[in-house]
Amino acid sequence: MTRVVILAEKPSQAKAYAEAFTIQEKTKTYILLKPDKTFPDGATITWGVGHLVELKEPHDYKPEWKRWKLDQLPIVPDRFLEKVSKGKWEQFQAVKQLFQQADVLVNAADVDREGSNIFYSILRLTGVKGKPVQRLWINSLEKDEVRKGFNNLQNNDKDLRLFDEAKARQISDWMVGINASRLFTLLLQKKGFSSYLSIGRVQSPTVYLIYQRHKEIENFVSEPFYQIEGLFQSQAGDYKGLAEIKEKDKAKVQALMDQYGLKEKEDSTGIVQSIDKKTKYQKSPKLHSLSTLQSVANRRWKYTPSQVLKTMQKLYEKRLVSYPRTDCNFITESEFAYLLNNLNSYQQALNISFTPASLKPNKRYVDSRKVQEHYAIIPTKSVPSQKKLSGLSREERNIYHEVLATMLAMFHTDHVYEETTIFTYVHDLPFKSTGRREVKRGWKELFPKPSTSKQEKETDLPDVKKDEQVGVRLHIKESMTKPPKPYTEGQLINMMKTCGKLMDNEEDVEILKEVEGMGTEATRSSIIETIKAQKYIEVKKNNVYVTEKGIMLCEAIEGTLLSSPSMTAKWESYLKKIGSGEGSKQVFIKQTSQFIEKLIQETPDSIQQVHVRSTGEKTKWNAPIAKCPSCPTGSIMDRYKFYACSAYKEGCKVTFPKKLAGKTLTKNMIKTLCEKKRTKVLKGFKGKKTFSTALTLDKDYKIKFDFEKKS
Repeated sequence: MTRVVILAEKPSQAKAYAEAFTIQEKTKTYILLKPDKTFPDGATITWGVGHLVELKEPHDYKPEWKRWKLDQLPIVPDRFLEKVSKGKWEQFQAVKQLFQQADVLVNAADVDREGSNIFYSILRLTGVKGKPVQRLWINSLEKDEVRKGFNNLQNNDKDLRLFDEAKARQISDWMVGINASRLFTLLLQKKGFSSYLSIGRVQSPTVYLIYQRHKEIENFVSEPFYQIEGLFQSQAGDYKGLAEIKEKDKAKVQALMDQYGLKEKEDSTGIVQSIDKKTKYQKSPKLHSLSTLQSVANRRWKYTPSQVLKTMQKLYEKRLVSYPRTDCNFITESEFAYLLNNLNSYQQALNISFTPASLKPNKRYVDSRKVQEHYAIIPTKSVPSQKKLSGLSREERNIYHEVLATMLAMFHTDHVYEETTIFTYVHDLPFKSTGRREVKRGWKELFPKPSTSKQEKETDLPDVKKDEQVGVRLHIKESMTKPPKPYTEGQLINMMKTCGKLMDNEEDVEILKEVEGMGTEATRSSIIETIKAQKYIEVKKNNVYVTEKGIMLCEAIEGTLLSSPSMTAKWESYLKKIGSGEGSKQVFIKQTSQFIEKLIQETPDSIQQVHVRSTGEKTKWNAPIAKCPSCPTGSIMDRYKFYACSAYKEGCKVTFPKKLAGKTLTKNMIKTLCEKKRTKVLKGFKGKKTFSTALTLDKDYKIKFDFEKKS
């Protein structure tokens, strides 16, 4: 008998796998499958809860590393070790026991480097060795795709390389975060800074990108410029045109008017010299990767990138879309075949009907050479009924329609429009007018029609005739140059992906192009959420602004590699080499260590130039919150990742977590607990479902749920 144990990344994923087979038994920690063709002796599916295992904190290695002191830097353990994440001990023990009993292990976590990291980090901490490991590699949670995947399990060679890549990334990010955050915070606190800075390999250059835009806007000086505009009256209607001159000096524009004997605001005549009409064909957009979907959804509905990823994850778990964390815009012939088979059903789901322009794969969308781990985001074979669609949330429905319409667009006709250029001569001075007219909506009929703007109306030109004489009134048009606009969150995703365009060094540009900028499709939205939480940026009306705290961070890291996209590009480039077997995890970690040493040597001098400013945070981050409920002398303080008594050196062991059941515990909640031993009913705790409860403090000063307290 062969005992197969399958590890899913989270319970919802385990449930989706189990539903593709026949379930024998469900428990709190695993699901047992009945024997069948795929698993002749049955199988057990268990799960992580995201990361069951995390890297140890500095104080787990040495107690003295708990305090933030300059003379303890750099903090680099001889060996990096892991521990069970807080609150996840019970599930870890269950997984460990199943791993010990197994004959074959299957890694069925997400098919990316973090999925490999989750599986092998858990496996390593269980101490289980020498058992065969296989890898499930699928792009959809549909039942037939799940069964197909389990019938064609892969070996774990690639998976182990991805684990090395993920672990190198995780350890290096830990080293940079721990050391750089302490270094910059402590040096700035010497200058009177009353808060702390969190610094990261990708988050810091991202803040710096926003800061650069802030500086461009701040330093921009608006200047006037002048043009000659003609207002023309033809038999078919009025239109406007501009002479080809654009000058800061109004006198130069006036001189041109004088040269041609033209007068402002005086009725005159002109001749239509030429009319050039071109028919243009616009192809449908490429299939979506996660970042293009995030960008479109932010522009159209103001959804944040994080909101889009969460919504996509829900649709993926409902088996309506393919794997969301993809950076690819292409599919293979295999996906194209099933999309073609379901074409009519997809049209019905979108409540639209059209005759396909072509039923053959087009290289613009279908190219297996450009598909690596994952293909583009597309609908699955499971086409929802109108009833199921109406049961989705508004966000889910909008995002699903966008994915569906973008896929259907590749079967539709081109969008066709006519572009017209008219040259009207007034006293031999040419005036250019351009306009466009829609000929055929084509694929655009699949998408919501944008509201017709004033500008679009003005681009419609009347049907004038060549050599027609038209009435003219000229004036010198004064306009002002405009500063660049702040990024929206959707544009920020694009900037992170294409920041190579901002760089001067050709080699760096190429690397950024190769690795697609800063962060990955899976992490960019969480990086934006992190820098929001750190109060480095704020979002107002969908525009992203750098805060006073963010400006100070950027002034502190200016000139270092922490402000440069090139550093994160080179890191990502080498990480990819580790994943493909061409690079070494040990070399990467050693280089990170050398980078930190250099930072520790150079930062004390460079930080002298930084102007310490008020960050708008009302209290010192580590100011007393309340009197300790246990000891007579201590106060409860913010210890960055948790709350604890200031008298810990005297032996007081009172600590409180920053998060409990998925909810952040604020300083006010902790103050209330310390002073009144009970809070009011609080919303937003997460278990199998979201729940509300009051919190109480027991006699051992531990926080407990109190479900009996009525709101």
